[in-house]
Amino acid sequence: MPDSSSTVRFWLLNALVWALYGVAGIGLRQAYFSDAGSAGVLITLGLALALFGCSGAIRALALRADWWARGTAGLLLRLALSVALGAAVAQLLVNIALHSALAWNWVSLGRQTADFSSKALLLYWYTTAVMLALWAALWASLHSLRRIRGAELARLRAEAERSALERDALRARLNPHFMFNALNNLRALILEDPERARDMVTRLSRTLRQALAHNRSEQVTLAEELAVVDDYLAIEAIHFEQRLQVSQHIDADAMQAQLPAMALQLLVENAIKHGIASRPGGGEVQIRATLDNDVLRLQVDNPLGSANEPTPGHGVGLAYLRAQLGTQGRFTLQPVGDRMRALLEIPQ
Repeated sequence: MPDSSSTVRFWLLNALVWALYGVAGIGLRQAYFSDAGSAGVLITLGLALALFGCSGAIRALALRADWWARGTAGLLLRLALSVALGAAVAQLLVNIALHSALAWNWVSLGRQTADFSSKALLLYWYTTAVMLALWAALWASLHSLRRIRGAELARLRAEAERSALERDALRARLNPHFMFNALNNLRALILEDPERARDMVTRLSRTLRQALAHNRSEQVTLAEELAVVDDYLAIEAIHFEQRLQVSQHIDADAMQAQLPAMALQLLVENAIKHGIASRPGGGEVQIRATLDNDVLRLQVDNPLGSANEPTPGHGVGLAYLRAQLGTQGRFTLQPVGDRMRALLEIPQ
């Protein structure tokens, strides 16, 4: 439904349109039918007033019943029927007013004679319907354009909000603890080993750039994703030292396969968080990638977390990964012996 300001604006413009119609009609009658008497003025003003009410009723009914939801054919049919009925109602009201005024001698026909034959009444209805149809076509067209513009603005706002949410989610995928530990380690390395500190700054900047540069719909090659993972693991290795061991088994055929940006990094991050950080002795993270029958299979294994130091479950981050995949892939997470296995399968 329209807001109050647009409703007031409509009624003001509608009143102006039919007022101009009435004034123009009276002027034409005086110019070409000066002998029509005062009845001609009554007919013109009465018709303008009746059309003012009928046009407002058509608008109210169309908006309340949302005729646009019926499709173009349904909209045109309802407008045509409403115009035909509105013109008939307007002529009926004008005829009632004219008959009453003539009966009470309030108006005169001058040298004209009243013609209320069926043919004349049909002609009156037709001319009235044409005027009302022109108004209906103009109003419906303007309202349709306004609806299209409103829908487009709503779509653009939704796209902007979705992009902002996706960007925030991507930023949040890098564990805040990872950033805190990386900065602390960097501070220590600056004094102890400036060369390693410079290398760590370079890797950290590349990791952050990748996290911020892609949205959820973007795809990257496995080779590009592995470069991000290597930078991430190099930074984590400074923090965990010998507690973090990594083995990679990557098929050369899989290097150009496509996957969602930062997907493998997320699996590796979860493996370290739940399988290395929670174990005093650390462990090994195993990364495998194969391409079989045009399906990219990424497997990340990590030791099961310490029962004495439980960490929060593999929830938000992996749920986001599932949202990234949608129906275009499959993700499973399950224990296999004394290890936890994450398997990502993406058709190419």
